[in-house]
Amino acid sequence: MRLAFFQPDIPQNLGGAVRLGACLRAAIEVIEPCAFPLSDRAVRRAALDYGGKAEVIRRRSWSEFLAAPERAQGRLVLFTTAGATPYADFAFAAGDTLLFGQESAGAPDFVHAAAQAQLIVPLAPGTRSLNVVTTAAMALGEALRQTRGFPSADAAG
Repeated sequence: MRLAFFQPDIPQNLGGAVRLGACLRAAIEVIEPCAFPLSDRAVRRAALDYGGKAEVIRRRSWSEFLAAPERAQGRLVLFTTAGATPYADFAFAAGDTLLFGQESAGAPDFVHAAAQAQLIVPLAPGTRSLNVVTTAAMALGEALRQTRGFPSADAAG
């Protein structure tokens, strides 16, 4: 299971995503350009002491992301407020990449077009969206539950 973030806007969110990936053993792909300077040092700093425990892969562009060998391992599953299928009703597979758009603008049409599924997290009426890392944690938790992909308890620590 992988998490991918399309041109992230907020470095602290990327840091939270790296920590999430480290704790649940999910690779993180960052699709550039980002709205902030991105360096390996900046990622480690944003992720606090979890940066060295995470697998973070920088993709210099959308086309590089699409061409990566990991795309052949599963589906590209986009989380979007424009999605029609609630994420808990979707059947995840171990090779899926869970993709999240920019915090400020979501994902552009070409990203929507490339995704094999477009999912939504149902929200209470009158609310607009969740923080991207909150959404990623919910999505990854459900995907790992379905695929029995959580790290084993004896591997913690």
